[in-house]
Amino acid sequence: MEDAGIYARESPYLERYVQVGVASGRVLHVSFPQQPEEGAEPDHEVLGRIVEYLDGVSEVSFEDVQVALTVPTDQRAVLETVRKLPYGESVTVAEIAAGTPEIDPDDEDDLILVRTALDENPAPLLIPDHRVRDGPSAAPPTVEQKLRSLEGL
Repeated sequence: MEDAGIYARESPYLERYVQVGVASGRVLHVSFPQQPEEGAEPDHEVLGRIVEYLDGVSEVSFEDVQVALTVPTDQRAVLETVRKLPYGESVTVAEIAAGTPEIDPDDEDDLILVRTALDENPAPLLIPDHRVRDGPSAAPPTVEQKLRSLEGL
């Protein structure tokens, strides 16, 4: 198995593909296209775990998956907080702000920063922005709703 490339598999549950970009063993992005990129390979360990999660086989954890976060430092801190959200639990934007160092949940600019980080999340699902019930998700709305439904949120 290579540690760099584009990998994609069709998800009957999502009614679209799940596509993962990997470089140097780190996930660069997760997306949900109607059709995968040309040349995308179907086999990668992370993609296999995502498919298992989507099949509802078990509460799959992605904590050990390395994600390359190429976002501004303040957004990275927000996404690292979101990444710790457990399966089946949802929180608010204000709760994410309160749990992120140097972010003030009472400062509207900081709440905008949290929403921006969620919206620009390069790896939805691995960084489970669908668990933030009043924030945007980087996943398409139909995917976000199916992820929430899968976890009973």
